[in-house]
Amino acid sequence: MASNMVPMLMFAANADEAISLYVSLFENSGVLSMEYYGPDEQGAEGSLKKASFVVAGQHLLAIDSPIEHDFSFTPAISLFVECASTEHFQDALAQLSDGGKVLMPADNYGHSELFAWVSDRFGVSWQLSVG
Repeated sequence: MASNMVPMLMFAANADEAISLYVSLFENSGVLSMEYYGPDEQGAEGSLKKASFVVAGQHLLAIDSPIEHDFSFTPAISLFVECASTEHFQDALAQLSDGGKVLMPADNYGHSELFAWVSDRFGVSWQLSVG
């Protein structure tokens, strides 16, 4: 029986950069721990072995995979964030879409005042909402 479930994000590289962006965008966010590969370990020295962090109150884990894979992130799984204001929404949308792809542009789709869906430059999908 599982006692805890935490989403795990597996990056091919740049996990540090992604985590730094994510915790800078949302209140109630921060890095809890970061562990890096050392010399003669499975992953490239200095790459992220395991990180524990919080984004908008949600605990997440992340790694830089030491193994190349033929897959990456998919929009079928996304991080949904309810933004406190339109200004915060616009700022998060601008920063997350920089180098990424807007899947649904900012608009009122009937389920909130303002909504957008974006895949960031690392491939992680985000749904942003206001109201």
